[in-house]
Amino acid sequence: MRLHLADETATNRLGEDIAIILAAGDVLALHGDLGMGKSTLARAIIRAIANDPALEVPSPTFTLVQAYATRVPVQHFDLYRLGSPEELEELGFDEAIRDGAALIEWPERAEDYMPQDAVHFHLEEDGAGRTVSILGPAAFLDRLARSLAIRAFLDEAGYQSARRAFLVGDASARAYESIDQEGRDTIILMNSPRRPDGPPIRDGLPYSRIAHLAEDVIPFVAIAKVLREEGFAAPQIPAVDFDRGFMLVEHLGSEGVLDAEGTPIAERYIASAQLLARMHQRNWPTTIPVAEGIVHEIPSYDRRALGIETELVTDWYLPHIVGRQATEAEREELTASWNTAFDALETAEKSIVLRDYHSPNLIWRGDLEGHDRVGLIDFQDAVIGPSAYDVASLAQDARVTISPELEAQVLDAYVRARGEGFDRAGFKAAYAIMAAQRNSKILGIFVRLNVRDGKPGYMQHLPRIRDYVSRSIHHPALAEVRKFYEKAGIL
Repeated sequence: MRLHLADETATNRLGEDIAIILAAGDVLALHGDLGMGKSTLARAIIRAIANDPALEVPSPTFTLVQAYATRVPVQHFDLYRLGSPEELEELGFDEAIRDGAALIEWPERAEDYMPQDAVHFHLEEDGAGRTVSILGPAAFLDRLARSLAIRAFLDEAGYQSARRAFLVGDASARAYESIDQEGRDTIILMNSPRRPDGPPIRDGLPYSRIAHLAEDVIPFVAIAKVLREEGFAAPQIPAVDFDRGFMLVEHLGSEGVLDAEGTPIAERYIASAQLLARMHQRNWPTTIPVAEGIVHEIPSYDRRALGIETELVTDWYLPHIVGRQATEAEREELTASWNTAFDALETAEKSIVLRDYHSPNLIWRGDLEGHDRVGLIDFQDAVIGPSAYDVASLAQDARVTISPELEAQVLDAYVRARGEGFDRAGFKAAYAIMAAQRNSKILGIFVRLNVRDGKPGYMQHLPRIRDYVSRSIHHPALAEVRKFYEKAGIL
């Protein structure tokens, strides 16, 4: 990869583009003669990953190394005055490139200590500024190419001088950035690469197709459109690249439904429940025109989708707690027990189901009134299914502990908002089934994230999720599921 850097501004932009995708284990070797901009590029990367354009970044010429406690820990090495490569051991070089990212000026002085998978940046004059040639592992170059494509997307959307800052990544491949340009409101960049199909697991289909998980950005754009048309606070989308999976999304706010200590704020959960009640009183289209030649069909949260999610219990959670793979008999018993519960959903009320209606995806906008106080995000997996599902997602929030008392308040607020004639008994049964189904799925997902994807942070939530399952499993509609869970040791 070869890039032209016309001036220092272009170098700083490249630093931002690199910082966005920098990960632990990345080693960036910066080559070039004196005055070629190695320190300028390193400084730009460090300031961007710290999200502080004014951060003091002294040259490590004499100290040889300078450490930064940023989102990804970064150590900046300048090896110009290195006496011998062996001195790197005293500098903690091995630990630095193992536990974080390293930026290395004059890397040739490290000789054989330089890791084989380092990314090499060669800076040189080209008569009209500088060029940088980048050589390294394909995985890093692919990440950088996508980051540069985002920069081009921003330029095309009118954000030519925008500053990019990493905002958050989630349990999927999606990542988010905050985009700031002088004279304009902050906007959010969603980076959502197309989900590749996994191996077929049933009827020739991968898990994502069976469970109706969004494979591209089209569903997000479609659901945002119909939510706004029905008067709900979904974000505007001023620019989208359907092919590459880039979107600029209105920034609805930074305040959520939790307080500063991460404790649920009852008023905000109740308001969110009342919004759901209003949503479930609407008639929702299932066919949504998105753009010329693009139409989204909201899928049905059918028995097959619900069932494949419960199988995460025997695929991942049961092996975690008993130390062995589930037997075929256990798999069959789980499927049969859940099918009995799903029979009770045949007559349950159906509506739009946003599917992750809980604290990470609810924006509190207290300066507004009514339902506009609750902003909605992360709804690309929306389906048409039992309306009780999103109520369960809220009242048994997977990311924060909801006490039985607050759960009861949320349910009461929802039922009251549905008004006279609402089938409370039918809702109670559907709520119990959906709560148990959702939390059973999450038990498996969190173990899978740890075992398969190397994301252990989700394991801390397992005790809470088990408690939620225990709260719901005693409804008569779940008798067969409860019997299996107790026998298998899941509860």
